[in-house]
Amino acid sequence: MMGDRDFRSLVQNAINSIGRELKIEIDAGDISTIHLQEVVGCMRRAYYDRMDPSELEAKGFNDLLSGLLRRFQEGTKPRHFEIDDLRLEGRIDMIADDVAILFRPMPTGANNNSHTNGDGIDSPHATDLLYLNACMWIYEKENGMIVYMAGDQSETMFSVTRNKKMFEETIRRTRVFGGLLKEKKTPILEPSSECLGCQYYERCYIKRKHTKQLLLHEMFGLGRS
Repeated sequence: MMGDRDFRSLVQNAINSIGRELKIEIDAGDISTIHLQEVVGCMRRAYYDRMDPSELEAKGFNDLLSGLLRRFQEGTKPRHFEIDDLRLEGRIDMIADDVAILFRPMPTGANNNSHTNGDGIDSPHATDLLYLNACMWIYEKENGMIVYMAGDQSETMFSVTRNKKMFEETIRRTRVFGGLLKEKKTPILEPSSECLGCQYYERCYIKRKHTKQLLLHEMFGLGRS
């Protein structure tokens, strides 16, 4: 603390402001346009973001990496892929030497979809693979690369080639999500390691404190007659 200025709040407000500026805008009323990030990850979270959004506090500049690159790198305009009466919109971070490049912050720990060690990451996150693969089809590129950036400026890179079956799965999820938006039906629960950090956690699961109370009742018979 310097003087009477709360610099922690000042910095956090600046990060949140940058995040709002770089955030990809989604028109909740346009259910014919589905954004790629909505279907490669948790569709329930994407549904709530459209229908009843709750703000998620920005965690740091690493989380803004892709947005900053899109802002400053030329030639990365969003593109569309027609699927029946839907349009799947995707946007890659960078294209260099005819290679589609996706930048992501380094995961903080191992989970079911990627593996990390003390030096970095051993395999890319499944969501990132789905996103990059779809972008390679949308931008008509045969090759792509995922670059994970760490806070110490180190990076880990993975080269991939586009996969038709993987893209077909993305198309299937796009059709499913489009139908759910049209019918105003909440998508099924897709449990993952990201649930604990999701702003909608308590809409999908029992509140944490209630879970603890339930365990105490079961273990010690509290409240029983």
